[in-house]
Amino acid sequence: MNTLSYKTVSANAQTVQKEWLLVDAEGQTLGRMASKVAFLIRGKHKPSYTPHVDCGDNVIVINAEKIVLTGNKWEAKEYISHTGYPGGQRNATAREVFEKDPTRLVTKAVYGMLPKNKLGAALNKNLRVFVGDAHGMEAQKPKQINLKDIK
Repeated sequence: MNTLSYKTVSANAQTVQKEWLLVDAEGQTLGRMASKVAFLIRGKHKPSYTPHVDCGDNVIVINAEKIVLTGNKWEAKEYISHTGYPGGQRNATAREVFEKDPTRLVTKAVYGMLPKNKLGAALNKNLRVFVGDAHGMEAQKPKQINLKDIK
């Protein structure tokens, strides 16, 4: 019998080829940018994507202070946290969170688009968010990527 043999190749921690990617958040809408960054961190853009393995890339996001929220989201969008004590629920608007730490909006948006399990927690460590152009990760030689080219 003369047939071709196709084998499904499943990536693992030893065979994964990770890269460092640089994303500029200037003028980007928060949710749209976060979904594309989560796509890159997850590794879905690679032909060797495996759902249960961290096969994505490390992503550096710069200019986090220049993101855009559409509509009335600066005042209407609320972030809820809890201190762990009775009556300890705290609400903060997007503007309040942004004024305290601009990187937190991007970090929370991307983390919300990752799996809610141990893999998602591990993937979250592949994201670095910085205010301004300086990121201090030049040693990793990140490759600039245009988000408009994705999906």
